[in-house]
Amino acid sequence: MPSITRRRSAGADRRLTVESRILATTERLLAEGESFTELGVQRIAQEAGVARSTFYMHFADKTQLLLRLAESFTDAAFGVAGEWEPAKLGASAGDSVGLDTLVGGFRQIIAIYRRHSGVLAAINEVSGYEPAVRRFWRARLDQFLTRTVQVLEEEQQAGRAPQDVDIAAASRLIVLGGERFLSDHVATDDGSGDEAAAIELANTWWYGVYRRPTGQEPPVG
Repeated sequence: MPSITRRRSAGADRRLTVESRILATTERLLAEGESFTELGVQRIAQEAGVARSTFYMHFADKTQLLLRLAESFTDAAFGVAGEWEPAKLGASAGDSVGLDTLVGGFRQIIAIYRRHSGVLAAINEVSGYEPAVRRFWRARLDQFLTRTVQVLEEEQQAGRAPQDVDIAAASRLIVLGGERFLSDHVATDDGSGDEAAAIELANTWWYGVYRRPTGQEPPVG
């Protein structure tokens, strides 16, 4: 006779399997160009091979479903971005090493954005009218903003980033501007421009903020 622990484990595994199937089915439909707003629960359940009632056993509503998809996507993308630290390159590393490392990071991020482009499109679509999704996305961006501020402060203190960089403004520009650029890029480019996008975005971050030339006179207003 199976133990209570084994029965609970089997039940948990079945639950995870159903949830994974619903999540994977929804992401597939979004990747095929379905509008998340118009995609009904009945269609998702039918495509996933589960009853509509089963869907609601695992997800309170479509918003919760989208948030689950968004968590997986953003964990991967922001995880790559959050791991990049110029200080880890070593004091002897030149500009080319730092820039190449940043380009490599953006290659990975663009690949993640492209792999989950349907979810990203759904987030942008639903954020316009669903406060929970909008708050989630902003909270994830704010986490990355906080990390970017920290890294820039460390770079300034170490004398590697110029002292005239306004850290708060620069962080908002490269994080929020970079996110909008990436979203637009994967939505409008067929993939042939991914390398150029990674290179240009990295150069903008590296030479525009992290290694901006010093000694520039402020403009006279």
